[in-house]
Amino acid sequence: MNEGCCDFAGCYERTQIPAMRELERDVLGCDYGGTSWTTLSQAHDIADSLSLAPGLQLLDVGSGSGWPGLFLGSETGCDVTLLDIPINALKLAAERAAQDKLTDRVNVIAASGTALPFEDSSFGRLSHSDVLCCLPEKLEMLQECRRVANKRALMHFSVILPAADLSEIDYQQAIEVGPPFTDAPQGYEPMLRESNWQIVDRIDVSSEYQRSLQALDDGMNRNTPEIRAIFGEEFDDHRQHREDQIALVQSGILKREVFIASAD
Repeated sequence: MNEGCCDFAGCYERTQIPAMRELERDVLGCDYGGTSWTTLSQAHDIADSLSLAPGLQLLDVGSGSGWPGLFLGSETGCDVTLLDIPINALKLAAERAAQDKLTDRVNVIAASGTALPFEDSSFGRLSHSDVLCCLPEKLEMLQECRRVANKRALMHFSVILPAADLSEIDYQQAIEVGPPFTDAPQGYEPMLRESNWQIVDRIDVSSEYQRSLQALDDGMNRNTPEIRAIFGEEFDDHRQHREDQIALVQSGILKREVFIASAD
């Protein structure tokens, strides 16, 4: 559950603490130690929208510690390649794959989403959860995903972004309160077209995002002494940041959306 922190390696260390794992189960319905806002219900939606099944190759970019990529592999029988940069997250993902007896169908690779170490047309399915809003090179990553996608490939991704047609003041609020690189002035539809993806669907999941934010806020406040010990002096800043996010999502300034795109 990313709250706008660029220190993903540190975030993954924190998500392994039992109190945080319990909180993740309450908020998202999973316990992989992930940093995206993908809920269990939304993970099932990913599987359905990509028609995942045995024999298909799924590339999960920015996979972190394995959520939702490992879950998708376990639920659907597809083969999964998990790709990210933080080594500690990938180590956690490999350990979880072994625990879930998925090692023979899972590859774990340390690399950047803007320089994918694969040949052209290598994958039939691609996913990334709340990655582009934490990355400045958004178009480059979409272009790389298209390069490694085969002709019949499908891609599913979620992203946190400013609403359309905001005033300058509201737009700046969204940039300041959202993830580190929420700014996307041209929008995602033009970037998808420029990178030769065809948009299949675009779904607003802001209401679910708001519920997850509120559940996180309630849980952290309910377990204040234990959680405060984890965050230390940063606890109050994190709490204020969550409350600011909730307010902007509730007012429609900050949104979370899902895009489904086809390479054909």
